[in-house]
Amino acid sequence: MNETEFDFENRIISTEYHASDAEVELSLRPRSLDEYIGQSKAKENLKIYIDAARMRGESLDHVLLYGPPGLGKTTLSNIIAAEMGVNIHITSGPSIEKKGDLAALLTNLSEGDVLFIDEIHRMSRSIEEILYPAMEDYVLDLILGNGPSARSIRIDLPRFTLIGATTRAGQLTTPLRDRFGVLLKLELYTVDELATIVRRSAGILGMTITEDGAKELASRSRGTPRIANRLLKRVRDFAQVAGKEEIDQEITAYALGKLEIDELGLDNIDRRMLETIIKFYNGGPVGLETLAATVGEEAITLEDVYEPYLMQIGFLSRTPRGRCVTAPAYHHLGLPAPTPTQAAPTPGEQLALFGDEE
Repeated sequence: MNETEFDFENRIISTEYHASDAEVELSLRPRSLDEYIGQSKAKENLKIYIDAARMRGESLDHVLLYGPPGLGKTTLSNIIAAEMGVNIHITSGPSIEKKGDLAALLTNLSEGDVLFIDEIHRMSRSIEEILYPAMEDYVLDLILGNGPSARSIRIDLPRFTLIGATTRAGQLTTPLRDRFGVLLKLELYTVDELATIVRRSAGILGMTITEDGAKELASRSRGTPRIANRLLKRVRDFAQVAGKEEIDQEITAYALGKLEIDELGLDNIDRRMLETIIKFYNGGPVGLETLAATVGEEAITLEDVYEPYLMQIGFLSRTPRGRCVTAPAYHHLGLPAPTPTQAAPTPGEQLALFGDEE
């Protein structure tokens, strides 16, 4: 891998779901709202909606969960089904390729069941239109055949709850978004909330972790439970090999240092991206497409994977002219901030800067 090729897929601090997360996430997921930690606003409102629906003997209104990946949208969907005492059927937007796929899902639902569609924003528009009457009137309108012999049939559906999850709520069409009665935004977790999650996860996994150790791990987890649980597994490995009976702050800091995850949760790829902007473009501004070409990655990947967290902690800013690295980022990287009159390096100087690292 050369100096500007980054391994996006296997980042341990990626918020995206990894196949290796399956076993630990299934075992650590809370089963009820009382066990669910964090998201207090969403949880309080959701509890009222669920209690009211149960008192009326009705199914819960359709729910849209949106926010960054790794915050527990799938977990919350399973909890909703459990609290309502019904079954949940799980699928994703990209996996529904034909109208018949969605029709099969809808006709297999029982009264009150939950249909959970992850990444609902990636569903095709033609398939999405089948959902409109299903969500509003609980009917399925299908057209059989082609040309003059085509005929329309209507199938009654049981009352069900559709839960849609998305990381890009802005990409949902207005007709679909308006059909959700409950919209819940999931926020990034605080360090204290993540520390509580880490202690709970450690107990389930049969580990002992100190308060300082939990907070050290939580502070480097980028506000995301998925990352916190993933890092906990790796810290456990270091503690076990070191002969530690409990995970404390010292072994946590040592393990995460070996994984190149600093005290703010940045890994070597985050730092390399910031350094690329600094060395090639004097800290910016630089356009997204230009930056994507420089680091050898798609613009949408930079926008979705890197920018949200770097902007949240104030290390990256967007201006009308492009992206800029801020003074706190220079300080964090141990680099001197540029002066207003300092010029961006020439192409030859850019190559020389990176040539010194080889």
